[in-house]
Amino acid sequence: MKKSIKDFNLKNKRVIIRVDFNVPIKDEKIIDDNRIKMSLKTINYAIEKGAKVILLSHLGRIKTLEDKNQNSLKIVSNRLSELLGKRVIFIDTTRGEKLDNAVKKLKNGDVLLIENTRFEDLNGNLESNNNDELGKYWASLGDIFINDAFATSHRSHASNVGIASNLESGIGFLVEDELEKIGKTIDNPKRPFAVILGGAKVSDKIGVIKNLVKKADFILIGGGMAYTFLKASGCNIGLSLIDEQSIDFCKQLLNGYKEKIILPVDSIVSKVFNKDITLKNNNEFDYNDMALDIGNRTINLFKDILKNCNTIIWNGPLGYYEVESYSNGTKEILDFLSKSKKEVIIGGGDTSSAAINFGYKNSFTHISTGGGASLELLEGKILPGIDAIDNK
Repeated sequence: MKKSIKDFNLKNKRVIIRVDFNVPIKDEKIIDDNRIKMSLKTINYAIEKGAKVILLSHLGRIKTLEDKNQNSLKIVSNRLSELLGKRVIFIDTTRGEKLDNAVKKLKNGDVLLIENTRFEDLNGNLESNNNDELGKYWASLGDIFINDAFATSHRSHASNVGIASNLESGIGFLVEDELEKIGKTIDNPKRPFAVILGGAKVSDKIGVIKNLVKKADFILIGGGMAYTFLKASGCNIGLSLIDEQSIDFCKQLLNGYKEKIILPVDSIVSKVFNKDITLKNNNEFDYNDMALDIGNRTINLFKDILKNCNTIIWNGPLGYYEVESYSNGTKEILDFLSKSKKEVIIGGGDTSSAAINFGYKNSFTHISTGGGASLELLEGKILPGIDAIDNK
């Protein structure tokens, strides 16, 4: 078991917290500040315990100077100040004398936010490649390191693994909650246990399927990946999305676990995207039909199975949910599960975005903050950003 922020005496200590402030910004405005709000519990705890709080986060991908100009955390520091009800000291650099002096001047309860960690990627990907010197420098700024950025914990970066390798370390409340909800649910589910998998490509979920097909009682498959399975089963799928390299894997899975794998029986199809929308059964596809959502019979089939399950983990939307015409499957299952008393884990990425955007933010046992991290946890992988944290 990993140490948590609660295991440390934080008073008078410089506490570095790796948070996830990678929020969407448009026209210099934050569109969704949920990730900032999710970090408040850990930050406020450190403030209340008398720590000098130093925050690190990335924002976007930094490949060019233009990226750098568009991805400053200054706007995030302003919003964080509002949410905390106190001034956040923002330092517009990632290292150097200006930052060193600001850290030395911190008083108990102060909060300092360092500029975007990925600005260091402009000079040889130092952050993303976990540069040893950079990790040691950031570690030198503090006394204790807390990782509360679950969404980046599947990466070995200087701002998580690099710092944790050089400081006493623990996890924050957000990461603790993710590990508790996802990890323990997989290991000890209330049965029957169902997994819903969607998204585009089977190849993106092979690790998840291999890990969970042995543990789950049912795996319900929707989204673009369903049509690779249907193709493997001998169905005509028209021009629907297909992951050719995964056909053999799908055949093997269907042969080995045919009672567990539940596929769509009908779909919403179009010949031209967002036009000529039709509901068709599996045996009715024309050569130029594209399936872009599950149909009503499939929705009812999924509901019939899910109503008898006690634990459900869902990763990947069931259709091209960003377009209203193809969002019904995802919405219907979200609504159905929100009204149940099941243990429902929404596994990050697009699934979490869909749940929140469609109004179900507070309707489930847990909505993960990490896309890639939650996916790797579902695969049973060890996350480097967690593995580097001290054990109790």
